Amino acid sequence: MASSSKIKTVWYCTSCGNETSKWMGRCPACGEWNTMKEGLSRDSRASSAAPSRDRSLIGLSEARPTALKDISVDQDSRILIGNKEVERILGGGIVPGSMILLGGEPGIGKSTLALQLPLRSKGLRTLYVSGEESPRQIKLRAMRLLRPGEGDNEDNCTILGETQVDNIIRCALELHPDLLVVDSIQTIYSENIDSAASSVTQVRECAAALLRMAKESGIPVILIGHITKDGAIAGPKVLEHIVDVVLQFEGDTRHSHRILRSIKNRFGSTAEIAIFEMTGTGLREVENPSEILTPMHQENLSGVAVGSMVDGSRPFLIEIQALVSTAAYGMPQRSATGYDARRLNMLLAVLEKRAGFKLSAKDVFLNVAGGMRVGDTACDLAVVVAVLSSTFDLAVSPGICFAAEVGLSGEIRPVGRIEARISEAARLGYREIYISSYNLSEDLRRSIPSTGIRVVEVSDIAALCRSLFKNAQ
Repeated sequence: MASSSKIKTVWYCTSCGNETSKWMGRCPACGEWNTMKEGLSRDSRASSAAPSRDRSLIGLSEARPTALKDISVDQDSRILIGNKEVERILGGGIVPGSMILLGGEPGIGKSTLALQLPLRSKGLRTLYVSGEESPRQIKLRAMRLLRPGEGDNEDNCTILGETQVDNIIRCALELHPDLLVVDSIQTIYSENIDSAASSVTQVRECAAALLRMAKESGIPVILIGHITKDGAIAGPKVLEHIVDVVLQFEGDTRHSHRILRSIKNRFGSTAEIAIFEMTGTGLREVENPSEILTPMHQENLSGVAVGSMVDGSRPFLIEIQALVSTAAYGMPQRSATGYDARRLNMLLAVLEKRAGFKLSAKDVFLNVAGGMRVGDTACDLAVVVAVLSSTFDLAVSPGICFAAEVGLSGEIRPVGRIEARISEAARLGYREIYISSYNLSEDLRRSIPSTGIRVVEVSDIAALCRSLFKNAQ
């Protein structure tokens, strides 16, 4: 009897959750180094949590298998939260009983977005659980987020300052809100687990308890999670596996724009992003990101080009800025903000090797406007044009944009979703768009006249220079 009640500890990997009886420098399952943490074994956790199992929410012992044809699904059961951008990312709203993990850097706007949902939604009863702020602090933040005429929505939001998971579940079952927000999962702990809060064991078991509550009661849960210095969500990797949706906040906290990206979604597409602007009254939805990312100056300036970028399924135009100057101390500098510095060096090498532009003794500085990060190779042509425009000190017409990839041999390569890129440029009033000559199909040639935009085909950098920089010396 004594041996059966003994608490047994194991070492488990924070990346994959694999358990071992002793510490190892490298996980034998996933191969990651220095990821082993000590915690209770599954048998010890089950025995220590036996009293709570007797108080099962619905009763797991009563669960019975059900034929697939007998399961009813309500197609219109999604919960609308009054935020069109978030609803679009989620696939039309929140599915009852789902669990959403919202991660991001400190100060990026996670708590702000989670508190905005009940304050700006009509009739969305929300239980907001905070383990980091007091109810008074949340009230002060809510007063800042409330807009004129929306004070009645305060009645729909209930604040709970609690970190014990059993108490949170008890309050959620008593109130039965339309939405449960937990800020953050790293502050929640269970008394049945002999480890500190925010440990991998506590995060995993508390998330599992909240997930069980969500599935049994139908209450959707939003978990706010911190991230590590590497950008990954803190805690075990299994946390991302057990939740239904993983949303990641991205952006530079020094800029006002924020990107909400869907990393995982069991009920919708992961090829969606939402753009917000951080203001004094909270996060504002940016329905047309191209208008804030394209040039805002009226005069023609050299070193500026507009590229067409697709992030997820959403095309938008973005301003690329370049500054080329003579190196002051013989060692040229290469700096890129919002763009891959290695790809910039590759494009500069292509310009020097294939097109004959002597840039080895030049300082080159590149910046993507709006604090955005560009990962689409279709912006290569805009980067090249911005660099050449600054080199020649010749401005590019503000009515021209670019959408093409640049290869190592200096050729202009085709990119995907060119129809959407052309339509977005035409919608914003651009007169011309430069694309690869290999990108035009017969169907696209027939549809171009209806867009009202002139499509210019270029095959290499030499043809690009002849078309844009005719007056260059």
